[in-house]
Amino acid sequence: MSDSSWGAPPPSGYWGPTERGPVQGAAPAGPAYDAPKAQQTRPMPIVPDVPAYGGDQDDDRGAARLSGPLFRDEFRDLQQEQFHPSHPPQSLQPSRSLPPETQNPEPMPDAHRPAPAPAPQKKSAGRDLGAAIGVGVGLGVVIVASLFVVKAVFVGVIAVAVVVGLWELTSRLQERKAIKAPLVPLAVGGAAMVIAGYVRGAEGAWVAMALTALAVLVWRMTDPPEGYLKDVTAGVFAAFYVPFLATFVALLLTADDGPWRVLTFLLLTVVSDTGAYAVGWRFGKHKLAPRISPGKTREGLLGAVLFAMVAGALCMQFLIDDGAWWQGLLLGLAVAASATLGDLGESMIKRDLGIKDMGTLLPGHGGIMDRLDSLLPTAPVVWLLMVIFVGSA
Repeated sequence: MSDSSWGAPPPSGYWGPTERGPVQGAAPAGPAYDAPKAQQTRPMPIVPDVPAYGGDQDDDRGAARLSGPLFRDEFRDLQQEQFHPSHPPQSLQPSRSLPPETQNPEPMPDAHRPAPAPAPQKKSAGRDLGAAIGVGVGLGVVIVASLFVVKAVFVGVIAVAVVVGLWELTSRLQERKAIKAPLVPLAVGGAAMVIAGYVRGAEGAWVAMALTALAVLVWRMTDPPEGYLKDVTAGVFAAFYVPFLATFVALLLTADDGPWRVLTFLLLTVVSDTGAYAVGWRFGKHKLAPRISPGKTREGLLGAVLFAMVAGALCMQFLIDDGAWWQGLLLGLAVAASATLGDLGESMIKRDLGIKDMGTLLPGHGGIMDRLDSLLPTAPVVWLLMVIFVGSA
C-alpha cells in the first residue's frame, strides 16, 4: 500500500523507524536515518492511552490499551498472539482488576440453535394398576362365590357395601361441607331397605325408603336447629342414592335365574367401564365433560357403548333364560349410558367436595363409593329392561 492512503508526511517529532529503533521525543538524525526508505515505510499511528470504548478491553474491535513506544518486535509478537489459537492476545485476556463475574461471563445462548425437544411422556393411568387389578379380582371372587352358593349371603354382601358407602359419603360431607347427615338411621334403614327388597320385592323397598327418611328427620331433632334443613336434606339424598338404588340388585336376585341376571348386570357395567378406559386411553382426544371429569372422552364413550353392546348380546343369548341377542344390544346400550352418567354424577359430587376419592379402603380404587358410582344407577335400568324382555319370574 502506498503512503498516499495515510495522508500527509509525518510531522516533526514523529516516531519513525531507524536501524536502531525509534527514539522517543527526538527527531530522527544521523546517517542511520534514510529519508527515501522512511517515505516508503508505512507510518505507525500513535495509539492513545484511553480506549475509545472505555474499560481495559474493547469488545467490538479487540484493541488493547497500550502505553509507551510500539517496537517492531512487539508488533510482530502481537500479530502472532492474535492469530495463534492456543495463545489469545493479551488485549483479549481479562484484566486482573475486574471482578470474577466480569472476567468469566456466562456464555450467551445460541439464538440460531433450536431448543432441545422435550422428552416424550408416557400416558399414565393415574393409579396403581397392580393393586387395582388385585383388589378387583378379589372382590369378584367374593361376589361370584356368594352369588352362586347361597343367595342370602350375597344379600349380606350388598348390605355391607351399602353401610360402608354411607359411612364414606356422610364422612366426606361433614369434613368438607360441615353437613351432619345422621349415619345411624341411614345405616340401619339402608340395610333394612336391601333386605326388604329381597324379601318383599319393590313394595317392601319403597316402604323401607319412606321409613328411613322419617327416621332421618326425627334423629336430627336431637341436635340444635342450626343447619337442620341441610342435614336432613343430605340424609334423605344419601338414603336414596346408596341403599335404595342398591335394592334393585336384590330385586334382580329374586328371579329364578337371579344369579345370572346379577352376573349379567355386573359384567356389562365392568365391560362398559373397561371399554371406556381402553379406547379413551388409546384414542381419546375430544373431552366429554371437561368441567366435570377431564379424563373422560367422547372416544371413550363410544368404546363403552361398543364393548357393552357386544357383551350384552352374548349374555342375553347364553346366560339369560328366554333372552335374545338383539335384546342384549339394547341392554348394553342402556348400561353404557347409565354407567357413564353415574360416573359423571359422582365426579360432580367429588368436585363439589374438593376431593379425588371418597375413601381409601380399596387400594388402587379409592373407596367403596368409588366402585359403586357406575353400579348404583345401572341397577334399576337393568332390572327394568329384564322385566320388559323376559319378565320378573
